[in-house]
Amino acid sequence: MAALVRLRHLCLALPEAEERRTWDCATFRVRGRIFAMHVAEPGEAVWCKAPPGVQLMLVEVAPERFFVPPYVGRNGWIGIRLDRTTDWHELADLIDRSWRMTAPKRLAVSTRT
Repeated sequence: MAALVRLRHLCLALPEAEERRTWDCATFRVRGRIFAMHVAEPGEAVWCKAPPGVQLMLVEVAPERFFVPPYVGRNGWIGIRLDRTTDWHELADLIDRSWRMTAPKRLAVSTRT
């Protein structure tokens, strides 16, 4: 569960992010809308939103790291396996992008760096 601690740190650093337990998973939300979720079974992973086309590209390029998650995958979400090879900088970028896709536009624009 060390990966969940790191994931929590990334997600909760984003403006107005909060954690809620849903479907026996840690879900991370902005103003009530989920932008990422930690899934422990069958393998530890995080699911998050991705822009159109990114899901397919990531899965094709690195299927050992990325996958199409059940339920939300049809909506373009991407699954990222969390293990000793996880690139946490890349994951931070993916989480930030998912947060920006989910947050109200005014909030997302006001936090651009």
